[in-house]
Amino acid sequence: MDSDPSQIPVVPVPFDYGLTHFALSLRGRAKIVAIGSSSTVGHGSIRPYPERLLALLQAQYPNAKITMVNQGIGGQEAPIEFQRFHTDVIAEKPDLVIWQVGTNAIWQSPSSVPPPPSFDETTSAIRDGLVELRDQTQADVVLMDLQYVPAVLTPAKKARAIAMVDAISDLARGAGVNVFRRFAFMKGMSEVEQVSFDRMVDPADEHRLHDSDWTTDRVAWAMKLAIVGGVDKARPPAAAPS
Repeated sequence: MDSDPSQIPVVPVPFDYGLTHFALSLRGRAKIVAIGSSSTVGHGSIRPYPERLLALLQAQYPNAKITMVNQGIGGQEAPIEFQRFHTDVIAEKPDLVIWQVGTNAIWQSPSSVPPPPSFDETTSAIRDGLVELRDQTQADVVLMDLQYVPAVLTPAKKARAIAMVDAISDLARGAGVNVFRRFAFMKGMSEVEQVSFDRMVDPADEHRLHDSDWTTDRVAWAMKLAIVGGVDKARPPAAAPS
C-alpha cells in the first residue's frame, strides 16, 4: 500500500483501526512508549522522532498531559526488544506503544558480531510481542516499518526489505493493530515529491541508512497525522444539532 500519488506533500497511509484506548486517555494523562532501535533512540546529533512527535501531539491536544518514554536502543531488533518488554514497555503502563521494527534484520551483515536475527526470527518475535502486548496491556499498538533509504534498497537487500514490509503488514493485520507505513511514506517523498536521497539521508552517515534531520521531522509530522486520524476514528461522531 503506497501513499496517495496525487498528493503533494505526500501524507501517510491512514491507520486501519481507531486508537480507542489512547483516545480515552487524552481526557487526562496519556503515556506513549516508543521502543525500537536507532530510528527511535536517535542517531548522532539528530533529535529523534519521539521527542518531535510529543511536541506535535501536545500542541494538538493541549488539555491532555502526554508523556513519552523513549525505550530505543541502537542496533537492536525485534527478538532482543521483545526480551525487554516487561521492564521497558509493560511496566510503564502505556496507553499507546509504537514499536519500530524490521530494519536491522535486513540491513545488518550476517558477519556482524553478534549476527543479526534471521528474517523468520524477527517476524516470530514481532508476532510474540504483539500477543504479549495484547495480553499484558490495554495499550493501542502501532508497528513502524522500515525506512526507505539506499542502505536497504541495494540489489542484495531490496527484495528482502519489501518482504519484511509486507510481513509486518500481515502480522499487524492478524493482530488487529496499526502500521505506520514509513517505507511507503518515504517512498512517496522520493518518487512523488522527487526529494533526493542526499536530502533524505543523514549526510554524516556513510552507510546511507539513517534519516536526516529534515526527514525525521517529516516522519514525526506524518506519525502525528496518522495518530490524530486514529483518535478521530475511535471517537463517536458528534451529534447533529436538533
